[in-house]
Amino acid sequence: MDPIRPDYGGPTITGLIPSIVGGRPANWVPAEVSDARAVVVLVLDGLGWTALESHRSVLPELDACVGREITTVVPSTTSSALTSIVTGLAPSQHGIVGYRMRVDGVIFNVLRWQRADGNRPPDPFDVQRHAPFLGREVPVLTKNEFRTTGFTDAHLRGTRFFGWSATSTLVERVRRLVAGGERFLYAYYPSIDSVAHEHGLVDGFYEAELRAADALVGAVRDVLPTDALLVITADHGQVHTGREGWMSLAALDGLVDAYGGDGRFRSLYARRGAAKELAAAARAELGHVAWVYERAELFDDGWLGPPPTSPAIPRRLGDVVLAAREPVSFIDPTMTREQTLLAGHGSLTPDEMLVPLLVAPGRA
Repeated sequence: MDPIRPDYGGPTITGLIPSIVGGRPANWVPAEVSDARAVVVLVLDGLGWTALESHRSVLPELDACVGREITTVVPSTTSSALTSIVTGLAPSQHGIVGYRMRVDGVIFNVLRWQRADGNRPPDPFDVQRHAPFLGREVPVLTKNEFRTTGFTDAHLRGTRFFGWSATSTLVERVRRLVAGGERFLYAYYPSIDSVAHEHGLVDGFYEAELRAADALVGAVRDVLPTDALLVITADHGQVHTGREGWMSLAALDGLVDAYGGDGRFRSLYARRGAAKELAAAARAELGHVAWVYERAELFDDGWLGPPPTSPAIPRRLGDVVLAAREPVSFIDPTMTREQTLLAGHGSLTPDEMLVPLLVAPGRA
């Protein structure tokens, strides 16, 4: 299997918002988008294209949509990809290069907005300075609990926040905003990702959640007028690893100063002067289950996007990155609770990198 490389100038999530709200048409974005009076973008966190394809028979609403697969960004993780969707920028440009990355010399959890040392976290603007939605004051519909988080401030600052706790509220918010004349809405649904992490992909819970997300798609279409369009995409897909898929990195620990990233896209920050030795040891120890990259390889070869906008951005990523190509994840010994996750993402496999871009008109 070859790793999936994003085409940052082509069909990748970074081009979606510029095409819809920025007047930058792309030939891979369905033509219906430009003809619609109103557009609702619904991000279904964790819905990979391969998962959608293999479950179409139980997903009538999604199956009825028109579209194709596109790629997410590298790493294929929520914090990087959601920021890329809303800003239209690659991780190398907006600077959120992982779920946990090194900021000011300390491992920083982006989703929790917490420093590993417990000290005061950085100002969100200092971590990610680019405005979402090309600076437009867009209505954003997401979970109530995300209203005041640092990550929300970092990637959705300046938007109009509409919180929801039940999908019925999300649907009714969509109906009211479009009826009130809004021409563009952004909505976020996190539960596919949550259920996959907790229960894996082979349990009935996962299929039940896919059915629930499918019903949400139908409910949104039911409240949208026929001249409005629902656009569906995702931040990444998932790979089932199970508990047995977690692999120890004890053989490398003597060369590692700190661990970051996701289980399937593990950043290793080398002890002083040990970066080359760490890379060689990682290839020898784990090359059979992972693509092993040095930091410069990832940035110089454009995996994370165009040249970084700041010299500080590359230093946020590990000196060495383990990108899992088999259904495994790599243990961070400082974050053992991560081993309860039964599915993961972040790496370069088709299951993680390919996401849907689907459209369907309203039918109210």
